[in-house]
Amino acid sequence: MINKKLFAIAPMFFLALYFSACSPADNGTSPLEDGMKITLPEPKYDSETSIEEAILNRRSIRDYTGQPLTLQDVSQLLWAAQGITDPSGFRAAPSAGATYPLEIYIVVGDVESVAGGIYRYKPQQHELVKIFDGEHREALAGAALNQQFITEAPLNIVITAIYERTTNRYGERGIRYVYMEAGHAAQNVYLQAFALNLGTVVVGAFNDGRVANILALPGNEVPLYIMPVGRIAD
Repeated sequence: MINKKLFAIAPMFFLALYFSACSPADNGTSPLEDGMKITLPEPKYDSETSIEEAILNRRSIRDYTGQPLTLQDVSQLLWAAQGITDPSGFRAAPSAGATYPLEIYIVVGDVESVAGGIYRYKPQQHELVKIFDGEHREALAGAALNQQFITEAPLNIVITAIYERTTNRYGERGIRYVYMEAGHAAQNVYLQAFALNLGTVVVGAFNDGRVANILALPGNEVPLYIMPVGRIAD
């Protein structure tokens, strides 16, 4: 005779096993319940580098000096990607219908005054919230077909998307708008990096599931870009 109670809980048991296998436990860490917050320095709104010069000289850079980045560098890069540029909430990268499907994470390896770990950027507060402690660059590189410059970069920016924010308004075509927006944000990072004498490159070759696992992304959020950032020789 079938034990109906056991039969009823079996799906829950196997679902728990599934999420256990897919959880970030393989990093040796778990999400911080009350993530530490870091208020970023105010971004600067001018520099000695013209937009024309940045467009002319921007290149994809995979070799870095090994020097750490500063918190001001991080502030500028994240502001360029998704920072607030208007009191009404508009951001540095254009978004279809101001739906803002993108989320920005950083994997910190060597940034002055910032402990290694994984952080999520909150544009409205211009702050970081820590998700994980520790070193995660090797795991990220492994998820990206072992591209070792990801491990060597002091910082990796990961751009993710929640499609529903845009598709709820525009239907299936909203997926295209999300990809457009990711490109806008990535180009902003490229140009800002050049103005800071930093190098970056967009990485699209990675295992989506493994990257999502490393960042502990919810099921409706997907990674689109990895952007290692480091100092380049003068």
